Amino acid sequence: MSMLVKVCGMTSKHDVSMCAEQGADFLGFIFHPSSPRNVDTDFARSVKPDRAKKVGVFVKQSAAEVIEILKNGALDFAQLHGGQNEEFCEAVGKEQVIKVLWPQKYESVKEFQADIDRFAPHCAYMLFDAGKSGGGHGMSMEFEVFKKVTIPVPWLLAGGLSADNLQEALSIAKPSGVDLNSGVESEPGKKDKMKLAAAFAAIN
Repeated sequence: MSMLVKVCGMTSKHDVSMCAEQGADFLGFIFHPSSPRNVDTDFARSVKPDRAKKVGVFVKQSAAEVIEILKNGALDFAQLHGGQNEEFCEAVGKEQVIKVLWPQKYESVKEFQADIDRFAPHCAYMLFDAGKSGGGHGMSMEFEVFKKVTIPVPWLLAGGLSADNLQEALSIAKPSGVDLNSGVESEPGKKDKMKLAAAFAAIN
């Protein structure tokens, strides 16, 4: 299977077009008012990519609100970026869920593995981000931890990924895909054509 690529933080049709041209598999739309990349359902619905799946990124909404936004924004997946539990994933529909965990939050590999095992039956994909919460902050992480865990579902690696560190990340962590955001921007919410092209070249 070829490497999946998600580009998160879509805020304009121009950026959507650039990402689609590069061959993005997923486009991320952030529904979190305090984020500089926050958008509304009208914008998400207006984006009609030929091939890429549309992902809503959620932090504080209820399951009912997530379901409503998925419908109104014509979104394919819900990326759960807060402390949502297994019941929340099932309420949204596990076939639509990308569940986020933060490896650096755990005291041990054993604890990290326990949460992977806890959530894997309740989602279509998992996503592992840098830091201990949030996202889009440009932090990266040690990739070695992924050699020590077993991840039974397809998963994406996130956290400060750019052309500078993608090849190292891919060779060590061996993810199913990557999630690009701040590492391919000129400023928060504005994707950079050169950085995007360089990142896709590194992946390919």
